Amino acid sequence: MQTKILLDEKDIPTHWYNVIADMPNPPAPVLAPDGSPVPPEALLAIFPEALVEQEVTDQRWIEIPEPVREIYQLWRPSPLCRAHRLEAALGTPARIYYKYEGVSPAGSHKPNTAVAQAYYNQQAGIKRLATETGAGQWGSSLALAGQMFGIDIRVYMVKVSYEQKPFRRSMMHSTPSTGYLRIQRDEKRPDARRLARRGSQLPQGQATRQMAAYRLARREPASGAIAALQLLTRASPLPASCALH
Repeated sequence: MQTKILLDEKDIPTHWYNVIADMPNPPAPVLAPDGSPVPPEALLAIFPEALVEQEVTDQRWIEIPEPVREIYQLWRPSPLCRAHRLEAALGTPARIYYKYEGVSPAGSHKPNTAVAQAYYNQQAGIKRLATETGAGQWGSSLALAGQMFGIDIRVYMVKVSYEQKPFRRSMMHSTPSTGYLRIQRDEKRPDARRLARRGSQLPQGQATRQMAAYRLARREPASGAIAALQLLTRASPLPASCALH
């Protein structure tokens, strides 16, 4: 009874899958404070052009840059596991699978997007990225990615998490390009993540778009593509590259 499905490094997908291409109804546009749709050109104030293009495209496959794929090989492909015990507990005939992303340096799936975001910003000439982190997974992921591409990373971490998560804090401290600020938790406003996000706009020079940019943990494309690839290659005699395309 097989529990883990594993791929070779050569089978890492060459393209991200964009689900919008197959949605019967496209998602609603992002709205500005006045309720009007935000035009793509407005996003250029905080995002590199390549990321804005990905945000608005309906293209089904988006090529993964080779430098990003090379870094992914440090921990990908991650195992696709079958949840036999959960299936038995539910009494279901369905097969239930999950991706185990704890094999990444940050211990989560977030380096999948952090590496890609750091790459596109480096290609756009950005020298510094600022971000917020709650429990520290995203902060440690972007710190790792910044080191890979020579970008200065400024992480603003909620104070209570800074004190409670010493291992993630240590990982970020071990990255030479990473700076810190602990955000004091405001008991009147329990949304500590919002406080950290607001704090990420504080550093001097942050408003200079040509040199610095803000990053957020919202683009996570690789896991689904690799999971789909593993299921396809398990059920099909076709090579992995054929299954992807």
